[in-house]
Amino acid sequence: AMAAAATGQGPETAVAGKALSPQWVPPEHRREPAAARLGDGEDAPVRPLYKPRGICSRAYFLVLMVFVHLYLGNVLALLLFVHYSNGDESTDPGPQRRAQGPRPAPTLSPLTRLEGIKVGYERKVQLVTDRDHFIRTLSLKPLLFEIPGFLTDEECRLIIHLAQMKGLQRSQILPTEEYEEAMSMMQISQLDLFRLLDQNHDGHLQLREVLAQTRLGNGRWMTPENIQEMYAAMKADPDGDGVLSLQEFSNMDLRDFHKYMRNHKAESSELVRNSHHTWLYQGEGAHHVMRAIRQRVLRLTRLSPEIVELSEPLQVVRYSEGGHYHAHVDSGPVYPETICSHTKLVANESVPFETSCRYMTVLFYLNNVTGGGETVFPVADNRTYDEMSLIQDDVDLRDTRRHCDKGNLRVKPRQGTAVFWYNYLPDGQGWVGDVDDYSLHGGCLVTRGTKWIANNWINVDPSQARQALFQQEMARLVREGGSDSQPEWALDRAYRDARVEL
Repeated sequence: AMAAAATGQGPETAVAGKALSPQWVPPEHRREPAAARLGDGEDAPVRPLYKPRGICSRAYFLVLMVFVHLYLGNVLALLLFVHYSNGDESTDPGPQRRAQGPRPAPTLSPLTRLEGIKVGYERKVQLVTDRDHFIRTLSLKPLLFEIPGFLTDEECRLIIHLAQMKGLQRSQILPTEEYEEAMSMMQISQLDLFRLLDQNHDGHLQLREVLAQTRLGNGRWMTPENIQEMYAAMKADPDGDGVLSLQEFSNMDLRDFHKYMRNHKAESSELVRNSHHTWLYQGEGAHHVMRAIRQRVLRLTRLSPEIVELSEPLQVVRYSEGGHYHAHVDSGPVYPETICSHTKLVANESVPFETSCRYMTVLFYLNNVTGGGETVFPVADNRTYDEMSLIQDDVDLRDTRRHCDKGNLRVKPRQGTAVFWYNYLPDGQGWVGDVDDYSLHGGCLVTRGTKWIANNWINVDPSQARQALFQQEMARLVREGGSDSQPEWALDRAYRDARVEL
């Protein structure tokens, strides 16, 4: 049989009566047949059918596979047990499971940011189906753009009409009561306060150092004349030079300062902001033009719909003749003592102050102004920024009533034009960084006529985790409560069914 196998014969040609299966021969007794020593071009021989020696014998392989199947069966049984054991809990979490708190907030996509390229650079975009728009770069610090014809004349008139129907109220910065309450919460000694105000650390308080820190007193805009008048009333500056030493400051009673501010009611022209405003809802169920404008802003900013839809409603502002808004920034820095207004409901943190966290400002001019009313950016594209350099001698670049013409960049109001800019610098990781000091801006004095504008602020919390939690919570409220579940500031839908003939 072995010879037959070695010469290529099949077992059926073997001698009858021999074993039909090949016999195993020990290696030491094997002899290589002559046929195995082939020359070039000869056919390869058929390998002898002997049982090879090795660890993976057939019996060993069968035993191994039995153990593998048993192991896999046990693992599958364990997984099924865990799955069905947790199945009841996941189907009905029960009060204990629900009490564990909200799920971890999802990771948010990086914030988009339009590149400025260079001042004067223009690009074409399509924000509506029937026409093109052109975006022009106005400055790189801050990153500021202008879009002529963003709104049609009819849309501008409709927004003004809706605002008048809603009713406007006087714009206020910070009421006296809230200011005094906030000041009373500050645990700071008079010496520490002096050191805080003394920015050049020379041991004396110059007028410009005091002016730089008292912008929000009780909504009154402080001028050098106001400060010296207050010093005289409080007898804080005996020599009348307008400079306070540490000793003179220590002799002051800060309660006299609050009393003086409370007893001297400011005229409209002396306010930080002299205007009237209202808010127009833009969410689901709003007037179709308001919805269309929000969708246009969404395409312009290229931000996620969740961020834009959960931002503040449209603010409409009217500046009558003599109206103004002194230079300011739209967003405040977020310190450990502050929290964003729009995410405070889900932050579960107790902090004494809150601030507006506005990643972007989109400002619309709703009419042509007869005289004045420009939007000024006092330090746009300055090589450096120094807050104290804004106040030099008798010139305060923040004062939009007196020194608007001295600002670096002024944008003239033109009906339908929009300007937009970023209030924060990027953090290098696709999110919000520090406040951009160059975004300082204000509304110049309206010398003739009336000025109408509208603001769309895009709210983003510098804490990415808080912003994600806020969006998750708002989505949950919508799922559970339907379309009526909106953030606190978006509840007013009094005008949403209004249909105004254009």
